[in-house]
Amino acid sequence: MFIDIGLAFLEGLALIVSPCILPVLPLVLAASVEGGKSRPYGIIIGFVLAFSAFALVSRQIVQALGIDLDIIKDVSLVLLALFGLVLLSSKLSEKFSALTQGAANYGNNLASRGGEGLLSGVMIGALIGLVWTPCAGPILAAVLVQVIRQETDFAGNLLIVSFAIGTGIPMLIIALTGRKIMGKLGFLTRHAEAVRRGFGVLILLSVAYIASGVDVETLLTPRAQTQQQPASELVLQDGLDKPYPAPEFADIESWINSQPLTMRGLKGKVVLIDFWTYSCINCVRTLPYITEWDRKYRDQGLVIVGVHSPEFEFEKKLDNVKAAIAQHGIRYPVAQDNRLSTWVNFDNLYWPAHYLIDRDGKVVYTHFGEGKYAVTENNIRYLLGLNSKAEVTQAKAPAFMPGQTPETYLGHDRAENFASLEKVIPDAESDFHFPASLAQNAWALNGKWKVEAERIVAGEKGAALRLAFKARKVFLVLGTSSGKPEHVTVRLNGEAVGPDAGKDAPGGVVRVERNTLYELIDQKTPKNGLLEIQSDSPGLEAYAFTFGS
Repeated sequence: MFIDIGLAFLEGLALIVSPCILPVLPLVLAASVEGGKSRPYGIIIGFVLAFSAFALVSRQIVQALGIDLDIIKDVSLVLLALFGLVLLSSKLSEKFSALTQGAANYGNNLASRGGEGLLSGVMIGALIGLVWTPCAGPILAAVLVQVIRQETDFAGNLLIVSFAIGTGIPMLIIALTGRKIMGKLGFLTRHAEAVRRGFGVLILLSVAYIASGVDVETLLTPRAQTQQQPASELVLQDGLDKPYPAPEFADIESWINSQPLTMRGLKGKVVLIDFWTYSCINCVRTLPYITEWDRKYRDQGLVIVGVHSPEFEFEKKLDNVKAAIAQHGIRYPVAQDNRLSTWVNFDNLYWPAHYLIDRDGKVVYTHFGEGKYAVTENNIRYLLGLNSKAEVTQAKAPAFMPGQTPETYLGHDRAENFASLEKVIPDAESDFHFPASLAQNAWALNGKWKVEAERIVAGEKGAALRLAFKARKVFLVLGTSSGKPEHVTVRLNGEAVGPDAGKDAPGGVVRVERNTLYELIDQKTPKNGLLEIQSDSPGLEAYAFTFGS
């Protein structure tokens, strides 16, 4: 995405020398010098807004059609490569411009429109932009393809903003400096072909980079960080520049597997604080490593404290937490932080989050999210005074993949991408209907559902939920408001789930006995799918989807 953003900005700057934009520059200048001081700013604002609207509409149309993002990404790379080749060829560039040159000439009447202030400038700029947008040649076409191919609206919007800034800067300079700058355009015109070809090469190189799948973070990671250190030279890796005193536990509702602990009482021990919550799949995937560290290093002086900080109301119930602790074989102390007071004391923002504290009671290392297990274990051994590296448990494949559907909340407080035909009425039971199709990452309801702040509750037998996703595994936090077991039927791509059923959905049926995370789908390889679940009775609760690869 960062490559696309940088490329979009440079492409915006490059439009100043495109054959189609040069006729528009006198138009911008004329419209600017005829009005008041604020008019040039209005023209650029309107100009940028017109392109942004065009790009956003293009993206929304593609999403509404429900086209597979994998197809869009593959086709977009081919189109970008073609536009790069067009820019390399003078003959092809001339033919491309000839198809749209008339639109630019038509815009010359706009300079005489009335009004001197900011608003009139915005209107003129928007009209100029609408004329210019379809005629700006292969550079603009390449940017539109880049916007459409992004995996999220946020990424697409960033590209639009980046390109708009790149385009608006030189336009604003021209509008403000007046005719003096026009005398310099001869230089740009003489070198337009070289600039155009340079951007053709840049686009082709970008296509090659994106298609290669190379991870830029890997390329930028210094070799010194990836090399194994000699066994006798344990050091603190990725330690904090400024260690600080560990905050105290506060307002703990219950202690499990332990009497109440304090940071003052733990001085002299090496302490690992793990902020987690039991229905969070990212937290669950870290637990095998943490329980193994507890087994290996407890007798060496390591104390692990799991601070259970609930995300949903049902996670505040002690019996639910105890059941999760037993399920995952957790023997170390767990503090039930229902009021999130300890969370706040640590200024924590993430599930999971790990804080490693030395024998003097100072936080010397932190890590947020999954991964870096070898680094964390190295640091545990370093603080314990062990002089050799351990054979660490190898991490499984990354849980997240590019293009994977993001965590999807269903309650109205945080819900996004809801696509049923009816509008949600918060906290009221309503009838919903599935749309004819779903765009990727969108979800919809059918039948009677009550949409509450953090969950949805089925109001009848047969109430159904659909989600268009991309991932290998699909998890859903489910519960039952009646306290009795509920059964949920799972379908994939309109058919019985079959061999792609998750471990909690044998035969395509999930037995929901308590509020927790259920694995519904395991496709063995990451790919697109349409999931549908159907409740066999009213009272089924659904909270949030999460995904894995």
